[in-house]
Parts: sequence; structure tokens; C-alpha cells
Amino acid sequence: MRQCFLIAVTSFALLAGPGAPSLAAQAPHIEILGERLRTALAEAALSAPGVLGARVIDIRTGTSFGVNDTLVFPQGSAIKVAILVELFRREEAGDLRLADRLPVRKADQVAGSGLLQRFSDGTSELSLNDLAVMMIVLSDNTATNMLIDRLGMERVNAAMSALGLPSIRLQRKMIQPKESAAGRENVATARDAASLMVHIAKCELPMSRERCAALRRILEIPKGGPIVASVAPGTPVAWKPGGITGVSTYWGLVGLDDRPYAIAAMVNYSTDGDRTAAVLRQVADAAWAYFSALDHATPHGTRVR
Repeated sequence: MRQCFLIAVTSFALLAGPGAPSLAAQAPHIEILGERLRTALAEAALSAPGVLGARVIDIRTGTSFGVNDTLVFPQGSAIKVAILVELFRREEAGDLRLADRLPVRKADQVAGSGLLQRFSDGTSELSLNDLAVMMIVLSDNTATNMLIDRLGMERVNAAMSALGLPSIRLQRKMIQPKESAAGRENVATARDAASLMVHIAKCELPMSRERCAALRRILEIPKGGPIVASVAPGTPVAWKPGGITGVSTYWGLVGLDDRPYAIAAMVNYSTDGDRTAAVLRQVADAAWAYFSALDHATPHGTRVR
């Protein structure tokens, strides 16, 4: 009987000791911050000049927030992240080397963003790594199409399916208006796009951690846009935006020290580019407000470094 009494007293002391109640009491505070983010996403969806899909994932805890995040959207150039992942996976498998070089030919050149469309026919060669950098940083469409030819669309899609991301689908090369008009778009849900960024962050990919880091460094090469504009100066952001007429997107990874997060947002049926840009910035701002509040915060909500 005395032993049972001591166990009961000890258990009560653990539950009711000086720190326990106040620490447990902080969960409602976190929920208030989370509800504020959910509300911001819902408000952004209502104000979008079209349809907004968004997903934000806490990489440390796996907690996620979303709106319309299982709807499939066209992706524009954001789909190039999937091509980059497949390129590095194939080097890991020994199918190619990033140092392999390809000639830039007139037959490869397409309009839109990038510089390779201005190159002379067959007079220059670039490595696969160089093409990848141009694809991500300059969103070079010619570089992208050259990589698609080298990798194969079905191989890119198979790699995404193997990661459990079946909505990410590469279905046409860049700047193919007839294909687009026929409904063959490069597509994804916000849920799968954000999940791919989590895979990159955690290196849950079929490649070494060194290759994961190299892949991420390409995505972190500076470029302007809504995610970068929403975060504190110096915060690393690995991301890729995309846009085609009526559509704007981004897939990103924000490297807060203590609270990194993945984010994907996309709008289609847009009739107002400026308002769309504002809505995508609204999503990025709301995510930053939530995660920066939690970054290096104690269970009581004080900030330590």
C-alpha cells in the first residue's frame, strides 16, 4: 500500500511540478498561431483572381496547412524542380555525368525565358550541370528541353511516382502552344509540390547527401520573387517560380535555422496578374509570420539564440 501511495504521489508531482502545467499550457498558443495561418490561406483563396491552391509544411514536425491543396494545377516553369531531381538521381545511378556536354543546336531552341535561344547553331557545348543551372536560375526553356530530351519525360514521371507524388506530371516540353491548347500541361497539386520540397530538405531521395546538397545549392542561387521578398534578409531560400498565361506558381524551401518549412502556391484562371502576384505574396508572408514566430522560441514563447 505504501509503495502504491509513493507511486501516486510521484506521478502527481511529475504532472503538477513547477514546469509541467505551464509547458503544457503553451499548446493552445501554438494552435492560435496555426489558426491564424489557416485563416490567412483561406482569405488569400477568396481574394485570388482565379483559383488558389497552397500547401505549407513544417519540416521539423510534419504539421501542414493547406487550401485547395489536392487540386491539380498547371505549373509553368515550377515543374523544372522535378527535372532537376531526376537529373541528379540519374547521375547517382550512373546513367550519366553532370559533366557530360551537349551541343546547343538551332533545332533545340525555343522562345520564352533564357539565353540559349540566342546562341549560334552548334557552335557551343554546355555540361548537363550548366544546363541545370540555366534551367533553374534563368528558367531557360531551351536548356530545359535539352534536359528533357536527355532524361525522358516518362523517366521523370516515374521518379515522381516512386516518391509517392503521382500528381507531378511532365507532359510536354517548354513552349509548345499546340500541346498546351490540346490540354497537355505540366501539372501538380500544391500538396505534392510541397512534399517534393520536403524530400529535398530531408534528402529523402535516391541519392547521396552530397548530391542532395548540390541540388539544393542550385535552387538557392538568388532570384527575386514572392518567397524571397517575404523572408528576412540572408535567409536561404531554395525555390522555383513558374508562370504561363493565366497561371502563376512557386515551389520553395525556406531555411530557417530552427523551423525550416516547405511551401507551394499556385493560381490558375487568373485574369489579373498584379492581383495574382499579391495573393502569392500574401501566402508567402503568412507562412513566414507563422514560422518566424516559432523559430528559436521556447515552449513559453520567449526567443533564444
